[in-house]
Amino acid sequence: MNTQSLVNQLGAVLAPKQLLTRDSDTKPYRKGFREGFGPAVAVVLPSTLWQQYQVLEICVEAGAMIIMQAANTGLTGGSTPTDGVERPTVIINTLHVNDIHFLDSQQQIIAFSGATLFELEKRLKQKNREPHSIIGSSCIGASIVGGVCNNSGGALVERGPAYTELSLYAEVDEFGQLQLKNELDIYLGNTPEEILTRLQLGQFSATDIFESNKKASDSEYQQYVRDTQSPIPARFNADTRRLHKASGCAGKLAVFAVRLDSFEQAERTQAFFVSTNSATSLQSLRRKILQQGESLPVSAEYIHHDAFRLAEAYGRDTMFMIKHFGSSYLPSFFKIKKQLTTLLSKVGLRQPGIIDRCSYYALKLFGSQTPAIFRDLNAHYQHHLIVNAKSVGIDELEQFVDDINSECAGSEQINIVKLNPQQANDASLLRYACASAAIQYEAVHAKEVEGLVALDIALPRNCLNWFETLPESISTKLAYKNYYGRFLCHVLHQDYLVKKGENIVDVKQALLDYCQSRGAKYPAEHNVGHHYQAEPSLAEHYQSLDPTNSFNAGIGGLSKKSNYQ
Repeated sequence: MNTQSLVNQLGAVLAPKQLLTRDSDTKPYRKGFREGFGPAVAVVLPSTLWQQYQVLEICVEAGAMIIMQAANTGLTGGSTPTDGVERPTVIINTLHVNDIHFLDSQQQIIAFSGATLFELEKRLKQKNREPHSIIGSSCIGASIVGGVCNNSGGALVERGPAYTELSLYAEVDEFGQLQLKNELDIYLGNTPEEILTRLQLGQFSATDIFESNKKASDSEYQQYVRDTQSPIPARFNADTRRLHKASGCAGKLAVFAVRLDSFEQAERTQAFFVSTNSATSLQSLRRKILQQGESLPVSAEYIHHDAFRLAEAYGRDTMFMIKHFGSSYLPSFFKIKKQLTTLLSKVGLRQPGIIDRCSYYALKLFGSQTPAIFRDLNAHYQHHLIVNAKSVGIDELEQFVDDINSECAGSEQINIVKLNPQQANDASLLRYACASAAIQYEAVHAKEVEGLVALDIALPRNCLNWFETLPESISTKLAYKNYYGRFLCHVLHQDYLVKKGENIVDVKQALLDYCQSRGAKYPAEHNVGHHYQAEPSLAEHYQSLDPTNSFNAGIGGLSKKSNYQ
């Protein structure tokens, strides 16, 4: 089937506004949040599960390469096209297929392909419950299904990576045939149209839900993360214990819905801002919490002194928007930035990062969005944790800090500040701004920065020397380093701004080699995308899910050709 025939057939099942083919219209979908950009003959915007399946049928019949995409907030280019694919590429953006059904008797939810984590958090809050995961990009519209497909770890210490064995998905088998698989353990009928339509309308009852032993979350993670003697990281993308159909499929399946656990809200929580100049003391605190704590914290987010400075100066737009308009507006803010970039390119202003530069200088007029209490702490300390403790863990955390301080002095000591709700919110905003801050810094300092290398690493659970000290051969090539992450899980996000004139590919490889020498696994929770080489076991997993290479060709360094030729 030629390209025009493919587009015509798509147009037969979609309204005109659901089918985008003009370069300027498709560009926002073809460009990743942090990296990734490539060609696509069409972007389709289905509004129902059945319509999503009809589009898939047409694309499979035509031999097109398919990219499943929701909010496109991924950081490794894994939900955007790539060059070098000999087949026409179609992006299926599912954001309009965003229903969430509640299975109250099971305390579970069913999320459709485009439902967002932010919406789930908001709706569960009304039921005094919490979702399976809270991730850093939830405030910019990250999808629930995307989190499951990409092994997103999230900030919640007890719950680990987003995981389920209950899903509804379509695969292309070894004969090139599209097959719908209902593994939700809910009877919905027999044909794809019946199954998808009944699910869409919620036309099933309690008697249609099977008794199931399948997991709808990583229920073993809180025991797993406590094992501080293990040389294996607590969570990483290629961990075979948490690869199952939709979970960890990285877009090599077309996922329509996932079934996930929800959780009861903690009755009592308290946020703390923990600071020290000693990486050793912070590691001692981590091990005490994991080894001795009766109650694990809800979250424990790490921010290094330099990451704080970067976010405070270059993440002001993100913090300002959330503070004054609410996090629900943030997806629109990022969408507007993309649209403005497209508009400016049409009138000849194609300089990369122009909107980020404008945003940076505009927000300078409003001053710092970070309260003085945190700025003062950052002036005195190198390492910070934002800890949200619960129940008996609140008193335990303060006692653990006292114990460490009684055994050390001076720079080894830990400072702990109890936060009120507003301060806790402001601290969280600062952490949210860390990732986007590096992107804005790169745009503002384009004359000094060659590019950004963003790594997502998982350190062994028994690693003591967790804070990175780069060899001079690498550090001299960097303009700035940005460290933040999930401290108790030993997951660190490390952004490196490479000096102008340096070979960014060589620098990235040197950094990856250094991480590997420390026993680190990568990526930890962002998926391989087009940024990392998939480990052999992960590559085999992708090929088993998608034997004809019909979905998301080229991720993890795999072949971009049909059947992985």
